[in-house]
Amino acid sequence: MNHTPLFQAPEENGRSASGGAWRLLALKAFLALFFVVIAVRLVTIQIIEAPKYRAIARKQYEQKFTLPAVRGNIYDRSGQVLVSNTMFVSFAADPKIVGDKDVAVANAFARVFNKPATHYLSRLRTDPSRRFVWLERRVNPSVARRLSAATLEGVVMVKEPKRLYHYDELAASLIGFTDIDNNGIAGMELVCDEDLRGTAGSVVMQRDGLGRTRPSADYPTVEPVDGHDVRLTIDLSYQAILEEELKTGVTLNKADGGLAVMLDPKTGEILALATVPSINPNTPESYESGTARNKVVTDMFEPGSIFKIVTAAAAYEHDVISPEKRFDAENGLYKVMMRGRVVRQIRDTHSHESLTFREGLEQSSNIVMAKAVELIGPERFYRQARDFGFGIPTGVELPGEVRGRLKKPHEWSGITMQTMAYGYEVAVTPLQIAAAYAAIANGGVLMKPYVVRQILTKDGALIRENRPQKIRRVVSKETAVKLTEAFEGAVERGTAQEVRIPGVRVAGKTGTARRIVDGKYAPGSYTASFVGYFPGEDPQVVCLVMMENPRARGYYGGVTSGPIFRAVAERVLQTSSRFQRTSPADTPSDDVKPVVVPDVRTVMLPIAERILRGQGLQPEVFGRGRFVIKQSPQPGSRMMQGSSIKLVVRDEPPEEGDLVIVPDVRGLSVRRAVNRLMLDEFDIVLEGSGMVVRQSPAPGQKAAPGSTVRLLCEPREIISAVLY
Repeated sequence: MNHTPLFQAPEENGRSASGGAWRLLALKAFLALFFVVIAVRLVTIQIIEAPKYRAIARKQYEQKFTLPAVRGNIYDRSGQVLVSNTMFVSFAADPKIVGDKDVAVANAFARVFNKPATHYLSRLRTDPSRRFVWLERRVNPSVARRLSAATLEGVVMVKEPKRLYHYDELAASLIGFTDIDNNGIAGMELVCDEDLRGTAGSVVMQRDGLGRTRPSADYPTVEPVDGHDVRLTIDLSYQAILEEELKTGVTLNKADGGLAVMLDPKTGEILALATVPSINPNTPESYESGTARNKVVTDMFEPGSIFKIVTAAAAYEHDVISPEKRFDAENGLYKVMMRGRVVRQIRDTHSHESLTFREGLEQSSNIVMAKAVELIGPERFYRQARDFGFGIPTGVELPGEVRGRLKKPHEWSGITMQTMAYGYEVAVTPLQIAAAYAAIANGGVLMKPYVVRQILTKDGALIRENRPQKIRRVVSKETAVKLTEAFEGAVERGTAQEVRIPGVRVAGKTGTARRIVDGKYAPGSYTASFVGYFPGEDPQVVCLVMMENPRARGYYGGVTSGPIFRAVAERVLQTSSRFQRTSPADTPSDDVKPVVVPDVRTVMLPIAERILRGQGLQPEVFGRGRFVIKQSPQPGSRMMQGSSIKLVVRDEPPEEGDLVIVPDVRGLSVRRAVNRLMLDEFDIVLEGSGMVVRQSPAPGQKAAPGSTVRLLCEPREIISAVLY
């Protein structure tokens, strides 16, 4: 029988007690170490890494929003608004807060904006770590009201200013446009972006326990600083006239495009600048990027005969050729010989046995210029071209300006100088040409062209102002007078007779040059130009008009660009008070002044109203429509400021197939008659020039849009002496 001992042996009891003590000690050590680790971790989190975790916590209930500044306005020289801002609404979301409600949010936006819900889901789910994504930008407030952002968790509504271009395409190539974030990316919007954009502000929004957002009290709101206003040198009325006539000219000549620029020769101010085709800066995304290019400064071309200003200036300035020096004109064909062989044949449009130097300039003889430059010499000729500013950027505040190409004498071949004498083997920009002719118009001083007149605060305080800047004297006053006489002769007796305006001294020069396409001359493709200034006794305006590849009425500058210049000049003379003489009887004794009624016929109604108000006149509109077709009193009349000008406007163009009444254009100038008939989409056939004396179909008859209207014209009589 086995018995369990009542007591263990002393050795076994001792080993058991010793093991328990070690286990207890190990437990205590483990607990102590655990508490040390916890303490270290608490110190790390609450003290050492506290900023990090506070930032993480803030991200869950705080978010910083940018408060965009209001971009500055852009005005014309008289203070009429060209560009301003309107307030639109944008929607953004925090994908983390939206969370699993993203489908509901996407569906809500899809219903309002007519886009697939997947469009918004892709934005919300692209990067889960992002805390801010745009869902819709620049929404019209009337549309935005259809979406209740307050009921969509994680969605915020932000008011954003949007650029508003008041006259759509008017001056678009000059003004430029902005991107969706209101950053200037073209034209003056880009050049003056630093002044216009202002400084953005910010606000920190916090979300409370109920999910409501409100500005944080811990972070003060940083208010945005609005941008400065910019006043340009352009004249709105001149700009409207120039663009309308240029578009009409491009259409009539079936040209690929056209450009024009007007300068004040005494100051260098750009009064108007236009390119066709152009863009509407309110919707720049609908145009190709190249359409927005300002070809007046970004494109080079071989000028042709308008470059003869350099040859003639060098001849007169260095007194090597007198105006009456006679040259053999070779009956229109001059064979240039070198080392016993013919290296170049120079042709004239019209053949002459002999011409004086002045007649050669008036008749635009390439042969006379090629022979004259041999007497001038390479150094004098090159220096004269350089003094006019060719091969050098003008420095105008327009993006993308190129310097052109003026070869140095050591780069010339044996016939380069003769070729350059009549405008080939040299590349210029339209603005360089206009500036060169402005130098002759003002008596011989090259002025720096500029387009920014003033930078102003929102309160109208002047920040800085541009002043006329003389570059250098190019020719003497005596040389300038000789050149002006020759340019007036070109209009009265030479290649620019289409430009004549009875009673007005106009000076100018035609130019026709072959176009280079893909590195070589394109057959049958030309650049046709006319550049001139008026009135000759005291020039106030220089204007260059260029046609790209005209195909309908010939390709010479005198018959394509010249009539456009004439139409612009006629309307400017009638519109601008600077050309009107005031007799003492016309001058009132009080502060009310007489003004000349501008010509606003065929101009869009909003522009016409702005032009009239700018002259202190009150428009009174009759009818409904977009275009002014009649005005009373007539353009050129003198009225007191505050007088009412009656404007008759026409409806939108008729539906296809509808009959329209043929308007009465008898007694109008060709340009005015064409402008009026084009409003009704009539095709025009011209016989003669001057004033319209007969038309077919007769006035008052009904015809379908697109029908042909034949106009019989005769030379106009001397215009009213009101001008001078």
